[in-house]
This record gives sequence, C-alpha cells and structure tokens, in this order.
Amino acid sequence: MLSGNWRPGGQRTYLGGMYRYDAVDKTLVTERVAQFRDQTRRFLAGELSEDEFRHLRLRNGLYIQRHAPMLRVAVPYGLLSSTQLRALGGIARRYDRGYGHFTTRQNIQFNWPKLESVPDILAELAEVEMHAIQTSGNCIRNTTSDHLAGVTPDELEDPRPWCELIRQWSTFHPEFTYLPRKFKIAVTGAAQDRAASLVHDVGVHIVRGPDGNLGFEILAGGGLGRTPIIGQVVREFLPREHLLSYLEAILRVYNLEGRRDNIHKARIKILVRSLGIEEFRRRVEAEWENTRTAGPRVTAEEIERLRAFFDPPAYRALPDTDPAAGKSTAFRAWYRYNTTAHKVPGYRAVFVSLKKPDVAPGDITDTQMELVADLADRYSFGEVRVTHTQNLLLADVEQEKAYELWRALDEAGLATPNIGTLTDMICCPGLDFCSLANAGSIDVAKLINERFDDYDYVYDLGELELKMSGCMNACGHHHVGHIGILGVDKGGQEWYQITIGGAAGADASLGHVIGPSVAKNEVAETLARLLDVYIENRQAEERFLDTVRRLGVKPFKDRVYATSAAA
Repeated sequence: MLSGNWRPGGQRTYLGGMYRYDAVDKTLVTERVAQFRDQTRRFLAGELSEDEFRHLRLRNGLYIQRHAPMLRVAVPYGLLSSTQLRALGGIARRYDRGYGHFTTRQNIQFNWPKLESVPDILAELAEVEMHAIQTSGNCIRNTTSDHLAGVTPDELEDPRPWCELIRQWSTFHPEFTYLPRKFKIAVTGAAQDRAASLVHDVGVHIVRGPDGNLGFEILAGGGLGRTPIIGQVVREFLPREHLLSYLEAILRVYNLEGRRDNIHKARIKILVRSLGIEEFRRRVEAEWENTRTAGPRVTAEEIERLRAFFDPPAYRALPDTDPAAGKSTAFRAWYRYNTTAHKVPGYRAVFVSLKKPDVAPGDITDTQMELVADLADRYSFGEVRVTHTQNLLLADVEQEKAYELWRALDEAGLATPNIGTLTDMICCPGLDFCSLANAGSIDVAKLINERFDDYDYVYDLGELELKMSGCMNACGHHHVGHIGILGVDKGGQEWYQITIGGAAGADASLGHVIGPSVAKNEVAETLARLLDVYIENRQAEERFLDTVRRLGVKPFKDRVYATSAAA
C-alpha cells in the first residue's frame, strides 16, 4: 500500500496467491494503530471533543451504532488467507459477542466492540496484515471485485492485480482524503458482472480493444441510496497503462465540482446526472489530457509484477468427475447449488453459505470462522473469499474431495443448499443495529425463511435475487434486487416497500415499486403472491426477472393489492 505515492517495482513476498505486506506497508499500518490508540486515549480522557474524534474514528473504520460501536475491517477485493480468517474469529470471540458480519462490499463488521478495545483490535489485525483504514469516511473505500476472479472460465483476465494496484494507489492518497462523499470502485474481468460494478461510483471492466489488446471500459456515476442511478460509460476503451491517471482525472473533476453543501447530493452520481454524461466525459477527458503526462503510468514490467502477486496455486492434473453420482439427495442438492465451474479440470469453486434460515444473513460465528480457515488449508490452498452476496467461497476445491468438505460444512451449519435462490438473500443489519435504519431486516428475513421452507418450491423458482435494506441508504442493495424490500417508518411503525425487476449484473436495472408499503407480518405473503404470478406466466427457461421485464409491473401489482382488498 503505497500511501498515495504509487511507485513501480520494489520487492514483495508472495504466498498463496495473495499480496503480502513489505516493510513500508507494515510501517504505515503500525504507525496508524499507534496514532489511533493515542487519539482514543485523548478522547476518553476528555481531551478531544465528539466532533474532533468523529473524523478520526471514521478514518479507522469505527462507527457509533444504536447499541455499541461498530468496527468495519477491510478485506481487499474479498481475499482472505486462512491465517487472517482465523484471526478474525479470535477477535470476534475476545472483543465482540462471538460473531462477525460480512457485507456486500466484501468487508467484515464487528457490532459489539468496546471503544477502549478498538486500538487493541487494530493492533491484532496489523499482525496478520489487515486494517480498517478507509472503510468509512469521505475517501476512496475498499475496492471490490468478482469473487470468482482467477478461477472462472468466463473471464478475459484476472482483475485482482488491478484491484491491488488501485488499493496501493488510493490508500492515504493525499489529494483524495477529503472528497465530497465516499467513493467506491469495482473491477471485473468477466462478461458476467458479479461485482455490481454498474452501481458503483466507478466501474472498471477489463475488455478487448479494437486492436485485440486488453484494456478497460470505464463507467462512472452509479450508486444506490436515496437517488439510485445506473453508471454510464465515460470511456469505451482505455489502454491499461493509463488506468491510474484516468481514475485521477475522474476523481479530480469530482473533488473540485462535487457538491459539499448537501450530504444527500454529494455523490459523484449527482454530479454526473446534473452535468449529463457528455459534459462530464468532456471535463474528465480535458483533465486527463492536461495531467496524464505527469501522472502515474503502469509499465509492462509493472503489469508482470502485479500478475506475479496472484500466480495460480499448484493444481494437480485431475480428470473431470461427477462426485454427486450415487450420493445422497442432500449432497446432490448442495453440489448443484453451492458449487460452480472452475477453469481447471477436476476442480470446483465452493460456496460456504452464510444463509442458514435461523441466522442473520452474512453472520458467522468465531468457531465457524476458525473451521472455514482450517477447511481452506485442507481443501483450497489456504485461501478464503468473501462474496458480494454475503457468503464465503473456497475457490480451488478438488471435485473428488467435495463430499468430505460438504460433510464438514453441513455439520457446522454452513452448507445450506440455497446459493442463487430466493433464500440466499442480501440483508443489511437494519434496526437491530444501525442508527440510520427505519425498520428491521433480520427479523423479516426470518419470516421469509419460515414461509419458504420447501426447497422443492424454492428450486422450482430458479434464479432469484432478493435484497433487503432497513433504510434508503440501501446497504442491502434493494434497488437492484429481482425483488427488493425497503423498510420505512410510518408513524413509528415498521412498513415495507416492495420493488420488482431490479438487477445488479451486466444488465443492471432499477426495480419498480409495486404499490403502497405493506406491514411486517404481510411481507412474506406478499412475496408469495408475486411468485404466484411468475409461476402462472413464466415461459420456458424464463427467470423471475425475465418475466417481470416481459409483463411489466401491473399483473404483479394487481395480484398483490386485489388479494389484499379482498381480504
């Protein structure tokens, strides 16, 4: 992490396909821990005011929630070593209430640390090359990516080296430390966008240019929250050596012209919308032309160095097999839904479901973290990934070992066979924890799981993305759910607005509100009515999303509210 002063070259140690800190990185992180320890001491002693401390704690990932502080820890582009996950489990046990919560930005949050203990937590994180820097505040946040990067058969190139480049360039970047608002970048190298890049401030897509060379398509102005907007293309093709200088041009235009008078209108999406994409593009291109010569340039040598960070592990030469043949129905269901294709014959990528029906989506206990770390060592080269959908992934599992892995996961409650289905829902912590929330999310997720507990029915529905947020900040990405649920406050009561037709992939779209919000105890039954319309009207191989796009909202709305009126 090169503190905003990006430099090519330099020696690094690479273990297990991950970036490893060098002496500079270690010094930066340990010095930050010492600084925050002193800042926390001064605040607790009354030497710093709430306002003075607020900016300091946010720079270190610390929020004050409804009941306790919340610490958000960075997991760069969702990649963890088994050592790091094991350390997170220990932190959850010693400093929290025995669990952590994985988010849609591939980070982990601890909801119950004591303020005076946070410096100790940060010190322990530093020991395993982790930190909470820039996980909050008006700065460039944790860069996210495809959780199948490097193993999926459908990618042009592994995006993780580019994520690491952006991480090193952006961390402590002096020019972009106090932006008008937070800034999020997602990078993907596959046609199927598993990083929701079109609803990020900037999306970076690896594409092939007219001459056949790989470069980037750059999008800007995406985002959710109070004003959901799909990002638009700023540049169709950018040669790879110019990535950082072009990102600097975008950020410079935003930093100078983004609004600072209204927190709800401060994101880059508002600037892009107010200027129009053509004028925004013109300003970015003009800024880039004026500054790119003196800006950072990625050389061919640097590209090779970056690739070396993520050399593939020592795969064995294995035949493709069907480990589900002759096994139990439970294992066959899990193998179908919780594993996916790998580019190397004889291997599968395996999802570790954090969506057990009686557990808050994305939550994992200390002992489960330690178990997954052990399983990663045994079955997946010591590496664990965090998905955008709040699950974990073991990316490199031999097919012939899938059954024994499943047995271990199943015993630990981590093998719910529901990836990509209705009950694999994205869910924010909602009113249970968040001081901004208007309504609960976790308890609604429980009601939905209770209503849809027939897996034959759930599987028959096919691919279905349900996303739920407890307020308009949209941490649960409800705007881009095939079905979205938004908690709202009506006179102190919790009600829920339903949208349908959203999507977060390459065909991203915003959902449409079906009508008036419904009471909490009606949410699950409202979903059942929507699904009835789908089942009655779907065509062959048609997803719920496809049916909504073909029919429009009206038949779904009519079913929900006609039934309600009749009742």
